[in-house]
Amino acid sequence: MIKVAIVGYGNLGRGVERSIKQNKDMELVGIFTRRAPETVKTEGAKAYTMDHLKQKKGEIDVCILCGGSATDLPAQTPEWTHLFNTIDSFDTHAKIPEHFAKVDQVAKSNQTTSIISTGWDPGLFSLNRLYAQSILPVGQTNTFWGKGVSQGHSDALRRIEGILDATQYTIPNKEVIEKLKAGENLDLTTRDKHYRECFVVLEEGANAEKIQEEIISMPNYFADYDTKVHFISKAELDQNHKAMPHGGTVLHAGTTHDNTKQVIEYNLQLESNPEFTASVLVAYARACVRLAKEKQYGAFTVLDIAPKYLSNRTDEELRKELL
Repeated sequence: MIKVAIVGYGNLGRGVERSIKQNKDMELVGIFTRRAPETVKTEGAKAYTMDHLKQKKGEIDVCILCGGSATDLPAQTPEWTHLFNTIDSFDTHAKIPEHFAKVDQVAKSNQTTSIISTGWDPGLFSLNRLYAQSILPVGQTNTFWGKGVSQGHSDALRRIEGILDATQYTIPNKEVIEKLKAGENLDLTTRDKHYRECFVVLEEGANAEKIQEEIISMPNYFADYDTKVHFISKAELDQNHKAMPHGGTVLHAGTTHDNTKQVIEYNLQLESNPEFTASVLVAYARACVRLAKEKQYGAFTVLDIAPKYLSNRTDEELRKELL
């Protein structure tokens, strides 16, 4: 049995707990939280303080880190990789090389294994971009997200001083998608492909104008997009904006001999973004433990992992059933 710890228990951590129940080769050691454990309502797992995690070192094969990318994971992943094999879902694309280098140094120094930036983008979409560009080197790749709730962007909003709660939607430009499918070669900016819509609940006395400017100018999150900000009540947010659907498309339009058009499309439609992301993390947790057993220490991404490492089936079963 693979012994797993969940570090952080928000929507993603809850999704990981549910996913582990569907994987018969895994056992959940516990949930480790910054909150008082007695206040954390899990779905059966025991909750511990974050400080208690160090005491469980010999009982854990891999820690799945479920904090946010804005401030949690840049500190937590290197910190816990000192002691454990780790998985995270760090999704600030522009900062992945920096995050990788930091975690890689810690993991190699301490003979641990860490797979960073795991999920569906970065993650599964990264793989599909690699496959498409390798197979059709003459072509153009575009990625579209949504319409859906971005957990990372919503988390970044909630960390702004003066915001009580918030939900952010990423919305793709459908007209652009159809033109690309038809074979048009478009020179697109980030702003052309998506826009972002924010529904924000302010704390009492907060300056709406100042907060709106802080949102639309936030680097790596909103500055490169057309962003609409709606200030609404907590009741309206809870009633209309608490579901977490998402999805997206990787679209690669390329050509082979004599300008023959070929299109590769990979699409996800998700009723629950955190539960799907959690399921990806759990599969890669299995891969992480296998790499560690092979003494492959350091940081890795999904681009480094052989697909068979994700499965609980034998190589013989995979060749028979999937090839």
